[in-house]
Amino acid sequence: MVTGVAAVLTALSGRDYLSSADCSAGETQGLIDLAHQLKSGDRRIDLGNRVLGLIFSKASTRTRVSFQVAMARLGGQTVDLHPSVTQLGRGEPLQDTARVLSRYCDVLAVRTFAQQEIVDYAYWATVPVLNALTDLEHPCQALADFLTMQESHGDLAGQTLAYIGDGNNVAHSLMLCGAVLGVNVRIACPEGFEPLPGVLEQARSLAQQGAQIEVMADSAQAVRGAQAVYTDVWASMGQEQEQAEREQAFAGFCVDQALMDQAAKGAIVLHCLPAHRGEEISAEVMESAASRIFDQAENRLHVQQALLASVMGGL
Repeated sequence: MVTGVAAVLTALSGRDYLSSADCSAGETQGLIDLAHQLKSGDRRIDLGNRVLGLIFSKASTRTRVSFQVAMARLGGQTVDLHPSVTQLGRGEPLQDTARVLSRYCDVLAVRTFAQQEIVDYAYWATVPVLNALTDLEHPCQALADFLTMQESHGDLAGQTLAYIGDGNNVAHSLMLCGAVLGVNVRIACPEGFEPLPGVLEQARSLAQQGAQIEVMADSAQAVRGAQAVYTDVWASMGQEQEQAEREQAFAGFCVDQALMDQAAKGAIVLHCLPAHRGEEISAEVMESAASRIFDQAENRLHVQQALLASVMGGL
């Protein structure tokens, strides 16, 4: 008889994971708990010689390596399917590629620009498809972020995470995942850089246990009493030409020690990396005792291992 975390996660077998909203509160917490068990060594999972296909149209360090290592730790292997070295780069239709790769691979992780592209992969593929980042969301990152918060402060429900910066894909997934987990999420950003209204509305509709999802322009107000303070680069991939304009717009939104002093006692600092010290985060805070940034990066490995095992029915 399957019990505990495995009993909750067996429902994920064969499913796609395209958005932080794709899993229930119990499933999301189950993924975090399984990741913790895998990290501590309390649980080992061997899926045999399964194959993960990586389709990455965007540059990647942490996502690529963490997926590859996660698959290796599950006893499987990874095939790198960058469009520049496949027929995708020469115009082969996505629907053909997705159906062919489904005959070779047991799961696909896609990192691309448009969310619709990953939705199309999921429609045409006959194996699970995982969102390894799109311009709309970064759901695997959010799982790692909330695992890191749980490690530092325990039960997630009722905690507060303050995100300072651009209302981008990371902010979207933090709102959605946080809402499902009962975490209060405050997004502080300059006017004109807010998260998409539709995502904010969706997050609020998903909120569990009274979680408050707020967007504001005052970073000090956002971090006041927060257990975690989070930031990301001001110009995401594909926005590099806007760097100078964004530096001006985001002046005053740097996570520095003065801002951290407004947070709750024992508050941790998070950043999904890569970081620009002196821009969105000060070098002092980046290297401070409050920083859990490199634990957070490590946790990408553990949550993705849990996710891969779950969607491939390895529990």
